[in-house]
Amino acid sequence: MAETDRVRWDERYADRGPAQVGPPVVSADHPFPTSGHAIDLACGQGGVSVWLALRGLDVVGVDVSPVAIERARELAASNGIGGRCRFEVADLDEGLPAGPPADVIVCHKFRDRRLDRAIVERLAPGGLLAISALSEVGARPGPFRVSAGELPQAFAALEQLAAGEGDGEAWLLARAVS
Repeated sequence: MAETDRVRWDERYADRGPAQVGPPVVSADHPFPTSGHAIDLACGQGGVSVWLALRGLDVVGVDVSPVAIERARELAASNGIGGRCRFEVADLDEGLPAGPPADVIVCHKFRDRRLDRAIVERLAPGGLLAISALSEVGARPGPFRVSAGELPQAFAALEQLAAGEGDGEAWLLARAVS
């Protein structure tokens, strides 16, 4: 990602209030594990990462914005789970950061098609993928929006548990085949 993109995201996060701790969009009616290793891609200020850690997972959150990462660290510490969360500044244009297989990968409101294969390969057997993105369904097309049916098709190698799209948003919950 170009330095201008990093600066733009830093400015966006600097103007936001604290993150709300909560589940990703895809988890409304689906249970998430309460132990294991999770990766939160493009974690922003860490609201989903902290939610996962409060459930009992050890979480690595990555984001391009140093401002967001510092706020994520503060959020984890203020919730008493700083030891369960590790946050790193990472440019996902360079791929996923190195690490062990993940029991959960969350990619909330971020989409980079170049990472699809790496995400599938990084999931541990039985691992859960929760991904959401802006969608053309119910909204205008745009460079950061997925097309109708794109997420289920992109992650067809996984067992689809639930999916939805509409009102400009798409989401998928899927499990790696054991």
